[in-house]
Amino acid sequence: MPLTLYNTLTRRKEPFEPIDPTRVGLYVCGPTVYDFPHIGNARAVVAFDLLYRLLRHEYGPEHVRYVRNITDVEDKIIAAARENGEPIDALTRRTTAIFHEDMSALNNLPPDVEPRATEYIPQMIAMIERLIASGHAYAAEGHALFRVTSYAKYGALSRRSRADMIAGARVETAPYNIECSAMSETELGETFDIHGGGLDLIFPHHENEIAQSVCAHAGHSFARYWLHNGMLTVGGVKMAKSEGNFITVRDALAEAPGEVIRLALLTAHYRDPLDWTNDRLRQARQSLDRFYRALSLTRVAVLERFGEEDEALRPVREALDDDMNTPLALAELHELAGAVNRASSDAERSARQGALASAGRLMGLLERDPRDWLRGSADPDMDRIEERIAARAAARRERRFAEADRIRTELFAEGIVLEDKPDGTTSWVKVHTLPREPILPTPQRSR
Repeated sequence: MPLTLYNTLTRRKEPFEPIDPTRVGLYVCGPTVYDFPHIGNARAVVAFDLLYRLLRHEYGPEHVRYVRNITDVEDKIIAAARENGEPIDALTRRTTAIFHEDMSALNNLPPDVEPRATEYIPQMIAMIERLIASGHAYAAEGHALFRVTSYAKYGALSRRSRADMIAGARVETAPYNIECSAMSETELGETFDIHGGGLDLIFPHHENEIAQSVCAHAGHSFARYWLHNGMLTVGGVKMAKSEGNFITVRDALAEAPGEVIRLALLTAHYRDPLDWTNDRLRQARQSLDRFYRALSLTRVAVLERFGEEDEALRPVREALDDDMNTPLALAELHELAGAVNRASSDAERSARQGALASAGRLMGLLERDPRDWLRGSADPDMDRIEERIAARAAARRERRFAEADRIRTELFAEGIVLEDKPDGTTSWVKVHTLPREPILPTPQRSR
């Protein structure tokens, strides 16, 4: 089936048809770099990284242009720099580097272009001047204000009341209030395929982007498809620095590998709210253990017959093509893992393993070596574990079975599960666990 996306502008799912299949354009509103990113920020990055991967898979990596901006001038940045006693550019360089590190840890691909607002100020000013010259904006007390009555379709995206729309219609001369319009025009052209961002950006930010861009471009359409991810919540309350209920990506990475966090963020449909709990992390880790365990089984080199691997992958791809239905896609991954274990032949098992690995990569998952994952390759106790396994093997050879059983029991208590065959211990895995009590973020002041 063709890729189908829910278009916020039309309030329905529509088959995706790019303007030019050889140059698919995707613009996503990026971070304001003044602090550590939190899990709520990461959700948008993961959601649109998945879309980017699907577009690359469908049209080819060289035919997709993903633009995600960096807002490096804004009131919050100025205030944070003043509070920290550091220059603004030093603050933004540092926090941009942190953002890149954290998003990479979650297996996100970098965008093709990452424009910084401070580098596009001339383009922003030029767009404001065009709006004033065409009568769509006017100067008043050092500001440029958008003339709402000059654009009849103002409000089509957000569908808000007239009073709300007028209240959010200001287009300040401070360039960062028009940055996305100017940067998307420069990097993707006046009209492009997809614009994405969080649900909280629909009004006034995205509503104003449409008005500014269409009016600055003599009525030419702006983005054709608008996608918005739902909010991440804690106990039903939106995670936000202003609420003090946030957990940074950096703190989450101290509790779980980035791949676990990524899968946890994919367990809910991108348009739905997602409540963050440790139970969600635990379940994600258990799922990854199951997938990697299926991939760790012996895989033989066989010729693909009658497209078994492609056919096995089809349900996952259909789920993702249906407006990125990740809960269904993950259910299909579990089905594939089960099919690997139920396979009656080497060829069947290998085909299912190939489909599982391909589906995982399409979602930014299962890119580790299965044995490394299951053994916990970063475990500082690796050598000690191997030594204990060797001691157990020696005990079995010497028929000291009570000692061998004691070592096995001790390792099991540490979460180390041995896989024995008649010729000895062939492998071992570390069963990952997390605390049973959900650990919610404690109120904290934005750093």
